[in-house]
Amino acid sequence: MEKRIVLKNETDTRALGAKLAAQMEPNQVYALIGDLGTGKTTLAKAVARGLGVTETLTSPTFTIVQEYETGRLPLYHFDVYRVNDEDELFEIGLEDYFHKGGVCLIEWADLIEDLLPEGTVTVRLAYGDGEGERICSIER
Repeated sequence: MEKRIVLKNETDTRALGAKLAAQMEPNQVYALIGDLGTGKTTLAKAVARGLGVTETLTSPTFTIVQEYETGRLPLYHFDVYRVNDEDELFEIGLEDYFHKGGVCLIEWADLIEDLLPEGTVTVRLAYGDGEGERICSIER
């Protein structure tokens, strides 16, 4: 099932993140896919806020994963943009994160699609026509 949403601005993106967070369950994986600047990190921050994470979410570009345990569910925020070899992900225990009882948000997930578990929710963000507008499609 695919759902398409027009996000007119960052406020809409934050509202979507809160809505997604309210529906999240343990051991879910969300693949965030989109070009640079389409709002993947903004959406991730909104999800964290919606889950009740009290820490400031930062992009884990160089560490690959950041763990946040203060929300309704643990949040594991990945950024795989700089991953050169899938072995790096196995070394940090990527597959273990899928079953740790939290939610995995993976930015640039299209780079590791073959490693994502069945049932991954794909969230695609693209530039829209208007300034600040984004087109979001969610595939479950």
